[in-house]
Amino acid sequence: MSAGRDQVIHLLKLLQRASCKCPAHSHTYSQAPAAGKTTDYAFEMAVSNIRYGENVTKEVGMDLQNLGMKNVCVMTDKNLAQLPPVRAVLNSLIRNKINFSVYDNVRVEPTDKSFMDAIEFARKGKFDAYVAVGGGSVMDTCKAANLYASSPESDLLDFVNAPIGKGKPVTVPLNPLIAVPTTSGTGSETTGIAIFDYEELNAKTGIASRAIKPTLGLIDPLHTLHMPERVVANSGFDVLCHSLESYTALPYHMRSPCPTNPIERPTYQGSNPISDVWAIHALRIVAKYLKRAVKNPDDREARFSMHLASSFAGIGFGNAGVHLCHGMSYPISGLVKTYRAKDYNVEHPIVPHGLSVVLTSPAVFSFTASMCPERHLEAAEILGADIRTAKIKDAGLVLADTLRKFLFDLNVDDGLSAVGYTSADIPALVKGTLPQERVTKLSPRSHSEDELSCLFEASMKLY
Repeated sequence: MSAGRDQVIHLLKLLQRASCKCPAHSHTYSQAPAAGKTTDYAFEMAVSNIRYGENVTKEVGMDLQNLGMKNVCVMTDKNLAQLPPVRAVLNSLIRNKINFSVYDNVRVEPTDKSFMDAIEFARKGKFDAYVAVGGGSVMDTCKAANLYASSPESDLLDFVNAPIGKGKPVTVPLNPLIAVPTTSGTGSETTGIAIFDYEELNAKTGIASRAIKPTLGLIDPLHTLHMPERVVANSGFDVLCHSLESYTALPYHMRSPCPTNPIERPTYQGSNPISDVWAIHALRIVAKYLKRAVKNPDDREARFSMHLASSFAGIGFGNAGVHLCHGMSYPISGLVKTYRAKDYNVEHPIVPHGLSVVLTSPAVFSFTASMCPERHLEAAEILGADIRTAKIKDAGLVLADTLRKFLFDLNVDDGLSAVGYTSADIPALVKGTLPQERVTKLSPRSHSEDELSCLFEASMKLY
């Protein structure tokens, strides 16, 4: 693994010299407040209600009955539609005499077109509640369907994050949405985030609003027993990066501009004392249980713990945000060529979200460590590094080496080159990262286009 480490050291030196620094030519995204405004002075926590327990899925029909719902949309994908989690939901609805329709055409890694298909189904159905049974793709699709069915005059881009969309605040009331996660990664059952591929630009974007978060998340750990090995691993990498990125994000009181109205305060606000607690706790669970959960499908303690860790990290990053690993991941998954991940039963090439996020993590945290080295060292120690003799200036390299070993032990592909990318693709990857300002601006260290190029180059090989 020394070659990958040496490459990162070399590229980090180049980063210090990269790009012209004069105001006319620098593309650095400034962390300074806009003229006449100050940085924010407050943060808020918005989280879905959560209920955890084995077989808790059986309660969903009673929940809908208690809410007085008469016409419910159940959203899932075609693979899950045949599996026990969906059967458990439908049996509960039937038992409690809830009328429902099933939409099972959710696309794994949704696109604007797949979102619109689900939205049209929701608009025609005139549902008064929704149940999402699946991973992040299903939950995010269901959030979008609920939003746009509740605002039928709105165009898709109205609520999509700027600069791709208009980023309008959500002011319409939405119907209840109950999320039943079947993977241990996205934490989408706790957040007001819905992500999709905008095919016209070959880039991922999304909707971020506290208004679209689920009413209730039913976290039933029994559902994790149906996950294949690589799905467990890639989902876990999402939890890993949610924790690391939210803990090292720009602090909320350094984020600018200061909102003039609370409705303008972004969902992703920057690291804060409450999110920090959830992020670190989730990271400790990942360190203890992810390898066990991947390697032994019968290890109920490990799989159940990772299911909770996903929600814990969701509470953290759902309010603090993420930064460069996620911002750079969106073009990695959006520009996929022919790579087809093992254990994913889909009909199209796919770099799973968690994998696309974690492949850049060693390079990213080498780059950001200078801004909050103590936090980077703390994370490295949690993940197994001996930091007793580590120097503060080496925090980034220590965390990067720790991550490489962690990923190597879990048989992760050897960098971006292993999923089909070459150095010739870097300009397109950078171009796809630039619109992700919602997350990239939360990097604790500002960055230029040249620096992003170096980070992608450093991520071509991990070991």
